[in-house]
Amino acid sequence: MEETEKGKGNPRWNVAIANIAELSSNLNSIEKLLAKKAVYVDLNTYNRVSLTSEQARTIKVLEQRVETLERELDAAISASAHARIEKRHAEAGQKAAEIQAEEMTKELENTTKVFELHMEELRTKQEEISKRDKEIKLLKTVVKSLGGNDLLEPKNTNIG
Repeated sequence: MEETEKGKGNPRWNVAIANIAELSSNLNSIEKLLAKKAVYVDLNTYNRVSLTSEQARTIKVLEQRVETLERELDAAISASAHARIEKRHAEAGQKAAEIQAEEMTKELENTTKVFELHMEELRTKQEEISKRDKEIKLLKTVVKSLGGNDLLEPKNTNIG
């Protein structure tokens, strides 16, 4: 398992190792060239060539850094676009939930109004029934006092 982890490694280490390998190869090539064709230059020329070589290495490092930053920027732009899409979906869901809540509230208000009307109607009918009951009792009392007990008793009509 350690071998697979060593094989994968950190991308930066892999790049560093590749750079060192390239540097080693370059040094070997320079050494062979110098051995075959030794060139002797004055100090001023050597300093200019050395400066140019250092600048070339710096440019290469900076180019690699620019490429890395471009990839990071692309990833950030992609993540931002994804976040905007998710935000729009969330806002749409919230708006739909708010509309549904408003509709349910209106429905409850309408149901409450209908219920109140029915209750008022039931109260009115209850009062009417109570009033009629009082009238019936009063009429029964009047009939009893007039001696009409026979009228108040239900008649048994047995057929048979």
